[in-house]
Amino acid sequence: MNATILKSLLSIPLQAALPDSFQAPPEALQAAEPQVSSLPDLFSQGGTLWMSLITILLIAMLFAAWKAPRWVKEIGLAAPVVALLSLLFGLYRAFDALYQTGGVISPGVVFGGLKVSTIPIIYGLLVYLLSLVIRIVRKPRI
Repeated sequence: MNATILKSLLSIPLQAALPDSFQAPPEALQAAEPQVSSLPDLFSQGGTLWMSLITILLIAMLFAAWKAPRWVKEIGLAAPVVALLSLLFGLYRAFDALYQTGGVISPGVVFGGLKVSTIPIIYGLLVYLLSLVIRIVRKPRI
């Protein structure tokens, strides 16, 4: 019995299985031009406070590579942690705003906010990746 139900479900075309509210309008299916943002735009979109903290960690890490190589990985690890904190604070503010509006919000606004919230995460992970590269290059050879 389960095999016949599974065969009948697999035979339904995907577009027919989705309700009308899930089907994308034709203009959404067209390929959109990717938007290229400049670095200052990304810096301000990611939140100047959090991006500045990550940049300070980047500068401290580069200084530590010169003076205290043992601290490079630890300082580099602090960058994704700060980025994660920025994400959590941003989500808290977004959920608070959603609660105050009664939950009526456009999905485009939600996805735009999630897109912007990934900027500090990407920057923090790049700083951590750079710390790993510096640590590998500066590692004493046996």
